[in-house]
Amino acid sequence: CEIQIFHFSETLVFQNFLPSTPKMLTTVISKFYADYTSNTPKKLKIIDAYLLYVLLTGVIQFVYCCLVGTFPFNSFLSGFISCVSSFVLAVCLRLQVNPQNKSLFSKISPERGFADFIFAHIILHLVIVNFIG
Repeated sequence: CEIQIFHFSETLVFQNFLPSTPKMLTTVISKFYADYTSNTPKKLKIIDAYLLYVLLTGVIQFVYCCLVGTFPFNSFLSGFISCVSSFVLAVCLRLQVNPQNKSLFSKISPERGFADFIFAHIILHLVIVNFIG
């Protein structure tokens, strides 16, 4: 039994990989965007826009906390926990409203899922306002 060992120069591997990477990445992103716009229902696109908004709000709060500081720490925690919780609740709503998941949520109508989402948000924000002080 003979064992063959191959030695690759790291620069050679990266030189062969890098020129095609931007082209492949552009192709993947454009295919993803085309499939997303053509196959995703409007309700899910609205939920996805809300998810993006909540995600960016959380990232901005975290960056602000890192740059400026956490003087009113309860305020930072309340805002950040609100963003994370809102994101999780919206993902749950997206799962329930998605037509591909009808078999998993056969007993829950999209309207009921939205009502649960609103109710959970009311409870969440009551807790957040209470935590701020």
